[in-house]
Amino acid sequence: MGRRRRPRGRAVDGILLLDKPLGITSNDALQQVKHMYFAQKAGHTGSLDPLADGLLPICFGNATKLSAFLLDADKYYWVRVKLGETTTTQDAEGEVVQTRPAEHVTEQAVRDVMTRFVGPIEQLPPMYSAVKHEGQRLYKLAREGKEVERKPRTITIHDLKLTHFEPGMFEMQVHCSKGTYVRTLAEDMGEALGCGAHVIGLRRTGVGPYTTEGMVTLDQLKAMYDEDKFQMDKLLIPIDSALENWPAVQLNEDSTYYVKLGQPVMVPKAPTEGWVRLYDAEQKFLGVGEVEDDGRIAPRRMMSGG
Repeated sequence: MGRRRRPRGRAVDGILLLDKPLGITSNDALQQVKHMYFAQKAGHTGSLDPLADGLLPICFGNATKLSAFLLDADKYYWVRVKLGETTTTQDAEGEVVQTRPAEHVTEQAVRDVMTRFVGPIEQLPPMYSAVKHEGQRLYKLAREGKEVERKPRTITIHDLKLTHFEPGMFEMQVHCSKGTYVRTLAEDMGEALGCGAHVIGLRRTGVGPYTTEGMVTLDQLKAMYDEDKFQMDKLLIPIDSALENWPAVQLNEDSTYYVKLGQPVMVPKAPTEGWVRLYDAEQKFLGVGEVEDDGRIAPRRMMSGG
């Protein structure tokens, strides 16, 4: 048997709130950050288009075990929409395929249309997206000039807020469920207004419990890396902050022992359903548990190294 390869990099745990810049993919940003931290393990929590900037939480080490919960979390965006033009990609990177007059669109008309898109709605994933069709990403097929049939998905727009309007353009804040394509939302609103539309500016301002507060840019990270790379660790926030809205359950010494073995435990006065954060008697975060039908709490995503 060959010798087991040691993992490359440092064992880093925590979450970094990265302000992803325009013009690069989320994976490019992730790889740059992972390299600067010399981290063994890192992942992001949902891609942003190269055209979009803003909040991209980067999970290191044990935090990657919670990344799925952030993928499922609500998202918040600021978006600028140009009226009167439809493009191949639903944003400014694509070619204009149709131009229609938009002078008739008033601020009140935009507000009225917004009300029709709040709540559960059906949305057709765009060809320029990472959705897979027969094993291939749609955007790859789109770049080859192909268009395939897609099935609509039900997503939820929790809130739309108009923040600026001028003839031919408006800006809005969007609070939506996972899986929402803001570019598609803008184009659909443009169709409802009778003039077409596409996105010319997009910034993610929130993911689950996280906002733009505490974000750090790649340039700031690079400056710290050049000056004193170990200062970057102070930018990491605790892993359990990703679940701050979940109930917290503190375990005694015996329960902690059995939970670490993967066994469900009964905890007095604990929640009777749903997901919970688990802590030991010293308030150390142990991981994520789920309340079973018999009331016991079963470990689901446990932190390693302790």
